Amino acid sequence: MALIFGLSFMFTKQALDTLPTMLLLSCRFVMAAILLTLLRILGVIKVSFKNKPLKQLLLLSFFQPIAYFIFETIGVKLTSSSEAGIMIALIPVVVTILAAIFLNEKTGRTQLIFIIASVSGVVFIGLMSGSTGSSSHFAGILSLFGAVMAGSIYSILSRKLSNNYTPVEITFVMMWTGAVVFSIVSAATGLIYGDLDKYITYLGSAGTLVPILYLGILSSVCAFFMLNYMLSKLPATNSVVFSNLTTVISIAAGVFVRHEAFHWYQLAGGIMIIIGVWGTNRFKAQMPVPLQDAESL
Repeated sequence: MALIFGLSFMFTKQALDTLPTMLLLSCRFVMAAILLTLLRILGVIKVSFKNKPLKQLLLLSFFQPIAYFIFETIGVKLTSSSEAGIMIALIPVVVTILAAIFLNEKTGRTQLIFIIASVSGVVFIGLMSGSTGSSSHFAGILSLFGAVMAGSIYSILSRKLSNNYTPVEITFVMMWTGAVVFSIVSAATGLIYGDLDKYITYLGSAGTLVPILYLGILSSVCAFFMLNYMLSKLPATNSVVFSNLTTVISIAAGVFVRHEAFHWYQLAGGIMIIIGVWGTNRFKAQMPVPLQDAESL
C-alpha cells in the first residue's frame, strides 16, 4: 500500500500536466469503479450489502475519498508543500486519539513513543525541505486540517465496519461514490468555465493514459483494498502509521526515477519513519475485542 501510494505522487504530477484536477479524480475513480464492477460480474469478487448498515458505509465514503481529496487539493493549493506535509503527518496522532475514544484501542507508552518518532520523521523532512510556494493562508490550513480529520475518521470507520463488511465491499462502495461525485463536480466545473468540450482533447493526450491506469487500477482499487484489509486485521493506530512510509517511497521515486537530489535530512527522516513503523507494530497493544476475520476474495 505504501509503495503504491508513494509512487502515485509521481503519476499524479504527470497527469496534472494535461488534465484538470477534478477531471483526473473523475477518471481515476470511474476506471476503478468499472474494474470492480467487471470483477463482480465475472465472479472474481463477491459483494453483498443485504441486511448490512449501508448508511454507515456511505458515511465512510463521504470522508474517504470525497472529503479527504477535496480538502487536500484545496489545502495544497493555498499553502506550501512543507506546511501540507506537516499537517497531513498529524493523521496518526488524531487516529490514536480517536481510536482510544471510539474503539477502546489503548496505546502503551512505548508504542506512543514510536508513533511520535514516525510522525516526527515526516515533520522533519517537511521542515528541512523548506517552503516551495506562497505563505500560509488560514483557509488553506483549515482545509488541510479538514483532510486530517477526514482521513482519521475514515480509518476509524473502516476499522469499525470491518465487522460487517469485507475489505472489497468497502472498497467497492468507496470507488463508486468517488466516481459519481467527482464526475458530477468535474462536469459542473467544465460547464461553469466553458471548457467541457475540451475534455476529449485532455483525455486524448498520450501522456495521460499510463497515469490514469496507474491511479485508477493500482492506487485506487489495489491500494485502497490493501488499506481496508489492513484496517480489518490491525488496530487503527498500528495501521495508519504505515501511511508515513509513503513519504520514504515518494523520496526514493524522486531520486531513482526522476533523478532528483537526495539530502541528508531526507535520509534521517526516512530512518525515523521506518523505526517508528517497526516499533509501533512490535510493541502493539492487545485489541480489547477480537474482530471477525474478513472474508477472502
